[in-house]
Formats: sequence, C-alpha cells, structure tokens
Amino acid sequence: MNSNEKEYFQDNMPGNVCFGCGNDNHEGLQIKSFWDNDESVCIWQSEEKYHGWSDLLNGGIIATIIDCHCMGTAMAYAYRLESRTLGSDPEYRYATGTLNVKYLLPTSNNHPVELRAKVIEVKNRKTVLKCDLYSQGKKTAEADVVAIRVYDASQQTEENKFKS
Repeated sequence: MNSNEKEYFQDNMPGNVCFGCGNDNHEGLQIKSFWDNDESVCIWQSEEKYHGWSDLLNGGIIATIIDCHCMGTAMAYAYRLESRTLGSDPEYRYATGTLNVKYLLPTSNNHPVELRAKVIEVKNRKTVLKCDLYSQGKKTAEADVVAIRVYDASQQTEENKFKS
C-alpha cells in the first residue's frame, strides 16, 4: 500500500449492507474510517437530503455516522490487539450496545465533518469508546459508545448473518 493510501475499516467488511457504513449499500452513507495513531478518523461529506433544519446536519444522521464509525473502530481495534491485518480470519462484527450522543453546537450540512474515536476499554465482547465530531474545526457533538462483538467466525457454527 502506498504511504498516502489509507486502509479503510469498511473495505474489510464484505457483504456489509448497513445504511451508515456498508460498502454494499449503494444508497447508504458509505462512511470510511481509518487509523491515525491511536485514534480512528472518519471524514464525511453530507448531502442536502440529510439536512435537519436549513443548512444543518440532521441529528439522527450524526448519531448514525458516530455509531457506524465506532462499530468499525471496535472491529479494527480487535484485529490490532491480535496483531492481525484487517480482513484476516477469524472475522469479527460488532453491534451497538449503547450510544449516548451529546449535541454541543449546530453542525453544518455544507462542510465535511470529522469524527475521531478512541477505545477506552475492552472487556470480553464489550468495547467502550469515546467519539468526537467536528465541523469546521469546532467540536459539535460527542458520544460515549459501547460496542458488543456479536459475531466471531472462530466460535460460530452458522454462516455470518451480518453479510448480505
């Protein structure tokens, strides 16, 4: 991989049809997350159809991109803890245990947003994260998130239900 290329977590989740992060959902938000040292980063540009009030990003969309960014981060962190490359076996998938978003300022729908998440704790199947959302250099939302590992290919006897 070229040093300028980013390895996106979502590119290593085949069959993912999630509205927020699924590569296989062509009408979804298609967020892309990557590592920046110990933080994961997602830079996402909204579209007019995702506004709440005029020129402001809808709060539900904000929650969705935070949620999906954190689920991807939990998955990538698990691989990192095991010194494995993304996409290697066994495959893991995470789902939201809790999502607590605090909206601090209105978020522009006309400029890219930047999400930065950090893993705070891992205990068994649970990963606790903090995520901040920035718009035009200002923190406009923050979240506490719990991700639960709901699929571990090494322990499953059936096919991954999280693939299309």
